[in-house]
Amino acid sequence: MGLIADLGQGAVAIDTAIFIYFIEEHPQFLPLVLPLFEQADRGKTELVTSAVTLLEVLVVPYRAGDVQLAERYELLLTRSRGIRMVDITREQLRAAAQLRAATGVKTPDAVQLVCAIGTGCKVFLTNDRELPPIPGLRVIQLSSYLDSNERR
Repeated sequence: MGLIADLGQGAVAIDTAIFIYFIEEHPQFLPLVLPLFEQADRGKTELVTSAVTLLEVLVVPYRAGDVQLAERYELLLTRSRGIRMVDITREQLRAAAQLRAATGVKTPDAVQLVCAIGTGCKVFLTNDRELPPIPGLRVIQLSSYLDSNERR
């Protein structure tokens, strides 16, 4: 089965790297993520991410002085059909701290995972191989959809 089929029904939580692959047209990963963003734009699925994603995607463009790239990221995350950026609440910060304390997961990942669970997502799409298992949330590795020749 393909990525879209494996994501199933309902909203899909998306990690920061997936947005970077899309905006910067990563040669390996764009063919995998483009259909997902097209489905979101057509209203067939909702992509959910935390506000941490905005912070993470803006660092490199700001460091490079690339205001246009920063604006593209911000527009994608805040004004695109089918994409919902979740503001972080105090309760989510507490839950992320508890998750981090229990699993050792990094702070940005803990926030992403807590926001995914809090918005009812059953799937979290990432390329991060160091995420712990989270009850009720299936973590899908994008790189597992590359064929063996592309992984080399």
